[in-house]
Amino acid sequence: MSTDVQRFPSLSHWGAFTAVVRAGRLLACEPFAFDSAPSPILQAMPGMVHSSLRICRPAVRKGWLQQRQASDRSARGSEAFVEVPWDTALELVAEELARVRGEHGNTALFGGSYGWSSAGRLHHARTLTHRFLNAGGGCVHQAGNYSWGAAQFLLPHVIGTHAPVTGRVTDWNNVVAHTGLFIAFGGLPLRNTQITSGGAGEHSAADWLARAAAVGVEFVVVSPTRSDVPAGTGARWIPIRPNTDTALMLAMVHTLIVGGLHARDFLQTHCVGFGPFSAYLLGETDGVAKDAQWAQGICGVPAAEIRALALRAAGKRTLLSCAWSLQRAHHGEQPYWASIALAAALGQIGLPGGGFAFGHGSMNGVGNPRPDVPGPEMSAGRNPTGRAIPVARLADMLLHPGEPFEFNGRTEVYPDIRMVYWAGGNPFHHHQDLNRLVQAWQKPQTIVVHESWWTPTARRADIVLPATTTLERNDIGGSSRDRFVLAMHQALAPHAQSRNDFDIYRELSAIAGHELAFTEGRDEGQWLRHIYASMRQSWRKAGIDAPGFDAFWEAGHWELPRPDRDFVLFEAFRRDPRVFALKTPSGKIEICSQRIAGFGYADCPPHPTWMAPVEWLGAEAAQRFPLHLVSSQPADKLHSQMDAGTVSRAAKIKGRERVSIAPADAARRAIASGDLVKVFNRRGACIAAAVVDPDTMQGVAIMSTGAWFDPAGPALERHGNPNVLTIDIGTSRLAQAPSALSALVEIEKWQGAAPAVRAFEVPEISGAPPSPPTRPA
Repeated sequence: MSTDVQRFPSLSHWGAFTAVVRAGRLLACEPFAFDSAPSPILQAMPGMVHSSLRICRPAVRKGWLQQRQASDRSARGSEAFVEVPWDTALELVAEELARVRGEHGNTALFGGSYGWSSAGRLHHARTLTHRFLNAGGGCVHQAGNYSWGAAQFLLPHVIGTHAPVTGRVTDWNNVVAHTGLFIAFGGLPLRNTQITSGGAGEHSAADWLARAAAVGVEFVVVSPTRSDVPAGTGARWIPIRPNTDTALMLAMVHTLIVGGLHARDFLQTHCVGFGPFSAYLLGETDGVAKDAQWAQGICGVPAAEIRALALRAAGKRTLLSCAWSLQRAHHGEQPYWASIALAAALGQIGLPGGGFAFGHGSMNGVGNPRPDVPGPEMSAGRNPTGRAIPVARLADMLLHPGEPFEFNGRTEVYPDIRMVYWAGGNPFHHHQDLNRLVQAWQKPQTIVVHESWWTPTARRADIVLPATTTLERNDIGGSSRDRFVLAMHQALAPHAQSRNDFDIYRELSAIAGHELAFTEGRDEGQWLRHIYASMRQSWRKAGIDAPGFDAFWEAGHWELPRPDRDFVLFEAFRRDPRVFALKTPSGKIEICSQRIAGFGYADCPPHPTWMAPVEWLGAEAAQRFPLHLVSSQPADKLHSQMDAGTVSRAAKIKGRERVSIAPADAARRAIASGDLVKVFNRRGACIAAAVVDPDTMQGVAIMSTGAWFDPAGPALERHGNPNVLTIDIGTSRLAQAPSALSALVEIEKWQGAAPAVRAFEVPEISGAPPSPPTRPA
């Protein structure tokens, strides 16, 4: 083996990099040359690629191997695994797929695989999983996502598309040139801007914020924590009780109406339904005026400050931006709808530097100037069953087969899932109320997981197939919000016996007789050329000439040109609302939606409405659990990816995730920074390490998500995973999205010795299967 240092271009969701390799080992990840603010998460990759947590060979849970679908499913997560040859593992998976489909039909099979997995498009695990299952007859899919699921299903009713929540908003060039006031509801935390779905060649958010501040853009950040205020912007922080932004926005619109400052002409020509909404705000429908004094009692922001902010917005070119986090709460549809109504009342939608936007503090690339052309794409094909559940209703589906549920104007029935196939993603991170998910996870007869590491999900599988990492295969990546397309060269040989997902599914497709439907006759190299050629053809139609594949692959990247002009959201619609009508029933912005009214959902009225979440600081439950838990995205990993790496572990205290609380709340509980604490509510409890933080609002506790789930039983999680505490209910019957940010907790100092964290231990594994592994009669 060569001892010379080699360099390979590659890509992750936290940025492009060069893999530095010697003698078959990854030494370092050098940031991409064009990236001015590379993510430190890159430094965790060498240790993770060569981690002792890597899965070496196919493994089968011992009880399942002996009894198949009749096994004790409560043993998932605790029982030993038996390593088997690849041929045996593939035969077991193929037989089980055939059995479930033959006995119960394709809708008894759930294709999970929610998650970010690889930044590469060919080896994107979720796409390949669905492509494979679709080719074999289909399965039950997932609709929406955990990131912005409420917005995805609300916005088409209101503005005809959910594209703005994906980052296609008025670009930063235009903001710098024209915006006077930038109000960020939910904050602008730069930690989230490390991440771009599909990867990024440049992390540009900090630079754009600095440029905007330098030309005098005024920033206001509305958030429960000052840590959401980016340094160097001179932003004014308005502390607000979690989940109450809707009340603040409604009161701002009320201030505009009573002051005669609302944009009557724009509301008349470009919107429908402002009349009923106005009547609600003025108290004509329920006797309660939604004025600033009313809002103060809900959100904790002084009435004078609310009125002043509304008047300031009316007097300047104002852009309203909402973080994704606002809609990950009970009634999460409402703040997004209210922000659109507020922007409409200001009358600046479609004007340079004005209107509304989403996600500036949620992901890198939002508002990044880029030609409107596609990035790399790979099709999952058509699902023959046509069945999907809202992504966050996973546990409901498994626990309540055959029961009806309402979703976006339809009534459907949860399927009876007998087999779960999961590749990419970690539901024992993403989902809420993990103790409930543990119970739900025992319902399917068989669970198959592709994984690279012994994650909490892999440990709870029946059959585990070891998958390669990004660096152990060739791929092509890039984001629709970034100007770089990246070649991803294989830098390392596959670890032990791991295989890439494409080859695993190709072999299973061959066994099942639908290999051609899955591969379309292409191998890895041919697919990469096909993906690039398809993308290049779209670029050419837009007047962009790109190099051929070989030249691109040799160079390692290609940079799209900067757009010729600024992008302003709804600019054409503002200019002519008839010619450029929106894809809503009226063709206009629907401040009041008759279509939603027709659904008859009490938990999602036909216009923006203040509805108290099931858990918030104004709820009766706050008497017992007086702290509102904000489960934020982590700064040291992507969701739960890289949690076992050096960067994430260095950020923990005593091996646990941190929980930040205000000094007054800490003093009341005799807690000091560094103390281990128990964070708990009716759903569960976890151990965390306290950080006494003067930048955290009193009555609020902040924990990052992503700690690998490590339960000592249903009563205690040892590692600091806040999703044992979050509530597993839909935002409303409209979107059925996650309500993770509506959760109340109490915190107390941990007494005595704390149990050891075992999240990063490898399960018990034996090397030879019992003889013979027979199928039960």
